[in-house]
Amino acid sequence: MKHYAGLDVSVKETSVCIVDENGKVCRERKVVSHPEDLITLLSDPQWRIEWIGLEAGPLSQWLFEGLAKVDLPVICIETRHTKAFLKAQP
Repeated sequence: MKHYAGLDVSVKETSVCIVDENGKVCRERKVVSHPEDLITLLSDPQWRIEWIGLEAGPLSQWLFEGLAKVDLPVICIETRHTKAFLKAQP
């Protein structure tokens, strides 16, 4: 089964939500806002991560680079665009 992760980044902690392809929440967790901590969580073999959505912000470039270096499928998304997209869905 495919999984998708959303990262809500703040300076100290990042909230991670992993959902399956049906939209069921599989895991919600807070980790330290550091690439290594996120890699540990997202590289777990129980998750078949298709995409990781990383919120654009002050730490996003650093976190994006760290996740991309280990070949995690990460994209950086602007929060306002995501909200508009979700609002437009039926």
